[in-house]
Amino acid sequence: MSDQPFKFAVSYAKDATFAPQGLWSHFEYRNLGIADVTGGRFGAHIIRAKEAREAAFKRHKHDLEFQMFYILKGWFKFECEGQTITVRAGDSVHQPSGMPHVTIACSDDLELIEITSPAEFATIDVE
Repeated sequence: MSDQPFKFAVSYAKDATFAPQGLWSHFEYRNLGIADVTGGRFGAHIIRAKEAREAAFKRHKHDLEFQMFYILKGWFKFECEGQTITVRAGDSVHQPSGMPHVTIACSDDLELIEITSPAEFATIDVE
């Protein structure tokens, strides 16, 4: 991470590209350019499902300072702290560092925004 001052940035929807560059191959990611203008201190992506999915996800946790996501479209079902949680458009989740979780299923039209600090962080598989 850098100590450089933050820079101004705009990410236009008309120029948006989605790529399978993130954690899961079942999703596509649109980088909003926040990591570049904050020296890696923050990251933001729009994540969308390529198709409806059930299972095939691994339990994991993240090593980071901050992670939250906001559901823009569709729904997302996951297990965290022994609870099965389903979030839908308009819902948000803050997930503390080190909290094991697993995705159970998502709709084929799922779209969410994820904001993290730092932009790059470790993901650790959990048995």
